[in-house]
Amino acid sequence: MSTSVPNSFATLEWGRVDLQRVPHLPVPPPGPLSKQYHDRCTKYFKGLSAQVKLFPVSFESGQGCVLKDVDGNEYIDFSSGIYVTTLGHCHPKISEAIARAASQLMNAHDFTTPVKTALMEKLASILPGDLNGFQLYDSGTTAVEAGMRVMRAATGKHETVSCFYDYHGKTYGAVSLGQIRSSVYGATRAPGSHMVPRPDAYRPLWTKADGTIDTDAYIRFYGEYLDKATVGSVAGFVLEPIQGWGGSVMPPDDFFPKLRKFCDARKLLLMADEVLTSWGRTGKWLCMEHWGVVPDIVTIGKGFGNGFPVTCVAVREPYKESFESISASSSYGGNPMACAAALASTEVIEEEGLLAHAEHLGEIALRRMQKMKATHKIVGDVRAKGCLMGIELVKDRTTKEPFDQAGTLVYQKAFRKGLAWIPAGHILRMSPPIVMDDATLLKGLDLIDEAIGETAQELGY
Repeated sequence: MSTSVPNSFATLEWGRVDLQRVPHLPVPPPGPLSKQYHDRCTKYFKGLSAQVKLFPVSFESGQGCVLKDVDGNEYIDFSSGIYVTTLGHCHPKISEAIARAASQLMNAHDFTTPVKTALMEKLASILPGDLNGFQLYDSGTTAVEAGMRVMRAATGKHETVSCFYDYHGKTYGAVSLGQIRSSVYGATRAPGSHMVPRPDAYRPLWTKADGTIDTDAYIRFYGEYLDKATVGSVAGFVLEPIQGWGGSVMPPDDFFPKLRKFCDARKLLLMADEVLTSWGRTGKWLCMEHWGVVPDIVTIGKGFGNGFPVTCVAVREPYKESFESISASSSYGGNPMACAAALASTEVIEEEGLLAHAEHLGEIALRRMQKMKATHKIVGDVRAKGCLMGIELVKDRTTKEPFDQAGTLVYQKAFRKGLAWIPAGHILRMSPPIVMDDATLLKGLDLIDEAIGETAQELGY
């Protein structure tokens, strides 16, 4: 498969936005056509996300870092389709790779194909350590469920430990790992599912004498919990490196190295759910690379295929034969179109130097958000690692009481100004494409700054 890039897209020009023209809002959004399409669609389509319920716009097209709705409004994209279109909308190399695959062979179950072989070899060459056993799926949830089956098969144990406010998917096993309550799943989590707190530097449970977070206290608690609250059949820990649904919550830098040592000492496996954080979003292929930690099992997704539904479970060398005992194959996982999308996305990141650029954007964003914190009393905390960013809004910086009303208003106001992005209660989440140029990133953050200022004034802060 060719690895060449069309000359016009060989640089970050693909992510550049003409800020003299965008945002472009000829009709106050959501406009009349958006409302019309939304009403027609939702007569039948149910179960919408908070994003759509709070701002029911109907999108028509996207290119690079710009989204266009059916009324002709154009927005800067700070969502990436909820962390998915990491390389912007309709990148030509990726679109061409999918179209070429679709014209040749759409599905051959789990038989080998040339493009799948190329993807396997590419993954083995770039992932850290001995992560060299792979299986492919079509959703993050399916990958998480498969990762847990590998964990149980490899250890012969059945209990799992995850963390408060983690998110791992919407099937019963995955839901049981996360902070989601739903009557659909019954009155209990799946048997053997345990949850513990994880370090949050802004809202720590345990601190040292100097007031800083005490990660050792969390690790000690895990030991006590495993000894007292489980039946002694714990296969391992399942965690997000950075919590997405929980609000872009970053761990202290010493947490995962200490958790890796804890798991090794107790012969537990460490599974990193990187569906959201992987494939360049934080400036590394895997977010865990920021802390020099190689998990035993990793789930990769969202930006892996830049919008095409393809996910991956990667495991270390000692555990890859466990795939053979879990009925690992799937109907759609690893189809030629999916492999073509993942391979092309990977090549684009390599050829355009986008890992370093994502880290660069994160540094710019953090400095800009720190200025917002200094300006607005309702901004309690700001954080960023690469193009994974968050702003936490509070009613009072001393009590840190969440300010959900402000979060909703800021989200809607910034959207009306031409920023398509993600709400999460009192936490504002941002995931711009990693191809975005500096000026566009700063323009998007300016729109958020304006929306925060207007909201604070409206609510009397």
